[in-house]
Amino acid sequence: MKLTTRIFGEVEIEDSKIINFPNGIIGFPDLKKFTLMHDEEQGSSSIKWLQSIEEPGFAMPVMDPLVVCPDYSPEIDKTKIEDVGDLNDDDILVLVTVTVPHDLAKMTVNLMGPFVINVKDMKGTQAIVENDNYPVKFPIYDILKKNKEANS
Repeated sequence: MKLTTRIFGEVEIEDSKIINFPNGIIGFPDLKKFTLMHDEEQGSSSIKWLQSIEEPGFAMPVMDPLVVCPDYSPEIDKTKIEDVGDLNDDDILVLVTVTVPHDLAKMTVNLMGPFVINVKDMKGTQAIVENDNYPVKFPIYDILKKNKEANS
């Protein structure tokens, strides 16, 4: 399938790379099909994009929460994620939304509303974390900067 995206231009998406969100995502209940994309030059360990298939102009920056919060262990009501199928540690991918304002030093991730994706069945959902110790706006600029310096 060919898709003309705002960030990556025209791209070819394999059907096997489409993630179905049966209930949509928070704020966008009608968007149910997405794919994960990343900048080849940046590598797949940096920020990725949750790209809508139905609305090619819509892409949300996401990342692995463990990069900025190594002890991230959210409590999620199992009934809220049952529509993604049976999950085991090998089949689960957890991503969080990245907010990138004009002032990059104020960059944050939303640890309160992670995306939970069953990579085996390519189904996902966005859940709300039950434990209160994960904020909606968790600052990450200094952490990313420190990680980059450590890897240089």
